[in-house]
Amino acid sequence: MSGTVRARTTAPPPGMVRVPGGTFRMGSEAFYPEERPVRPVTVDGFWMDAHPVTVAEFRRFTKATGHVTVAERELDPRDFPGADRGALVPGALVFTMTPGPVDLDDWRRWWSYEPGACWRRPRGGDSTTHGRELHPVTQVAFEDAVAYAAWAGKELPTEAEWEFAARGGLEDAVFVWGDEFTPKGRRMANTWHGAFPWQYLPASAKSPYPGTSPVRSYPANGYGLYDMAGNVWEWTCDAYADRRPEPAPGACCAPRDPRADRPAAGAPGGGERFPRRVTKGGSHLCAPNYCLRYRPAARTGQSEDTATCHLGFRCVVR
Repeated sequence: MSGTVRARTTAPPPGMVRVPGGTFRMGSEAFYPEERPVRPVTVDGFWMDAHPVTVAEFRRFTKATGHVTVAERELDPRDFPGADRGALVPGALVFTMTPGPVDLDDWRRWWSYEPGACWRRPRGGDSTTHGRELHPVTQVAFEDAVAYAAWAGKELPTEAEWEFAARGGLEDAVFVWGDEFTPKGRRMANTWHGAFPWQYLPASAKSPYPGTSPVRSYPANGYGLYDMAGNVWEWTCDAYADRRPEPAPGACCAPRDPRADRPAAGAPGGGERFPRRVTKGGSHLCAPNYCLRYRPAARTGQSEDTATCHLGFRCVVR
C-alpha cells in the first residue's frame, strides 16, 4: 500500500476501526469479468464499522425511529404489472437447500419468495431472530441501510472504500487474509463448504445448516475488520455497471475514489425502475463451484429493493 496516513486527534467512534487512506490496485483480472480492469485508485482515510450491523443494533434503530423496512411494506401493484393482486404480499427472498444436484443456471431452484420474511423473521413463517442478536441483520434493502446509516450519523461506504478496507493492507492478495483459502486447514470466513446448493459440510456440529454466524466468529483482517469475506453480502453506495470504465490513457495519477452515484447512460441497470447497487464481500452461500466471490475484488449488483437472507451492510464515517 502507498499513501500518507493522516493523523486524527478525536476519539474513534464506538465500534469503528480507522482505515488509513492510500492508493491500491482495485479489481482483479483472474476471476469474473465484472471485476476488470485492474486500476489504481486512491481513497482518503475513514472510520468503518468493525463488523456488519447486527440484529441488536438494527432493532435499536427501528425502536428509535419506527422505521418499517421495504420487506415489511405493502407492495405497489404498479411495480408488478400483470401480477395477481392477491399474491402481492410483503415478504423477501429465502434460501433453501436442494435435495440433490441441480442446474446452477436456474437460481429459482434454491431461492423462493417467502411472504412475511423480513429482518425480524429472516426465513418467513414463524422464524425469529431470538438468540441471533449478534448475527448480521439481513433482509434489509438499500433504502433500509441508508436510513440506518443516517440515524447513526454515518454513511454507506463507496465500493472503493469497501475494497480498500477489505484488503487490510495486503496488495493483490486473493483473499482478505492472503492467497491460501484455508491456511493450515483453518476456515477463515463463513462460506459454503461442499457442492452448492445441495451438499453442505458444516464447520461444526453447532452449524448443521448454512446460515449467518455471529459477528467476530472468524479472524479479523489486517485493519481489524471482521467478516469482510463471507457471512453476508454488504451494500455500498455505488451504482452498479457490469464493467467499469478503462483507466484514462496517459493518466498521471490514480483517480480519487471514483464513486458511481447512478448508472451511466446506456449502462446495464440504467433504465430499471429500481437501479442496482454494488454489493461486496460474498456470503455464507458462496461456494467455489458456483460463486467464488468471498474476495475483496469480487462484486455483484443488487436491485435497490432487494432483501434476502444473505444480504446486510456496515457503515463508515469520513
